[in-house]
Amino acid sequence: MEETSLLCLLFLISLLSCTTNQARLTVSPSSSQFFKGDFVSLSCEEDDSSAGWTLRRNTSRDTGAECGDHNQEWGEPPGSFCNISYIDPLDSGVYWCESREGPISNMVNLTVTGGSVILQSSVLPVMEGDDVTLLCKTKTTPSNLPAAFYKDGSLIRKQPTGHMTIQHVSRSDEGLYKCDISGHGESPSSWITVTEKHTTTPLPPDPSSLPLVFRVVLHLVVFCPYFISTLLVMSLHQRKTTRNKLCILIPPTHPEHGLDDEHDDVTADVTTEHHF
Repeated sequence: MEETSLLCLLFLISLLSCTTNQARLTVSPSSSQFFKGDFVSLSCEEDDSSAGWTLRRNTSRDTGAECGDHNQEWGEPPGSFCNISYIDPLDSGVYWCESREGPISNMVNLTVTGGSVILQSSVLPVMEGDDVTLLCKTKTTPSNLPAAFYKDGSLIRKQPTGHMTIQHVSRSDEGLYKCDISGHGESPSSWITVTEKHTTTPLPPDPSSLPLVFRVVLHLVVFCPYFISTLLVMSLHQRKTTRNKLCILIPPTHPEHGLDDEHDDVTADVTTEHHF
């Protein structure tokens, strides 16, 4: 029973020490909207290349199609990095990274227009408290033309320079945005997601960049808790085994036996006195 408990504990420790490999999809240029004919680069920023990350998408013409697949005819080369040399409105859709083990990355919605106006906004979710800049631009003219910006169909403001900054965004700023440049047209709409800000702990330094003595200390700090816990379990098991052996070696005492001897002595004395 004790050996089974020890094995279970070691198994749980090994599970706790494991980490889940993840990837994040990034888009360059960093925008959720593009003009027809633009060059777009997609990349899986991966924690572990051995996970075998690939780029996939869902559009109006394909579902789950992998970049570089000759049967799907979109992007090149296959793998975790993919270029679309001439993006088309039919390439509008949802893109993500997927590993051969099954996990997927964040999903990015890209919109490609054949029109003359787009709204450049953050393609990734925006953290609460950060500033976000929206840029309304045309394909053939400078990007500093006056533009009107809308959220959920309602006018927010008109900007003479064609860009608007939302300072210290909150969850109430989440919504569907678009812009309009007079005489050129209106952009497609894009959803801006605002995520809750979490307190994060600073990342530990890269062990390979530390001197040898610090790397040794770092490994000791990391593995000592597991080593100590294993020693404690083994020590408790050893103590219990030793205690059981001692109980077997030392015979139990019988106080009743001593009382019977004394009773016999007393009886003998009484008998002797009777003969006198």
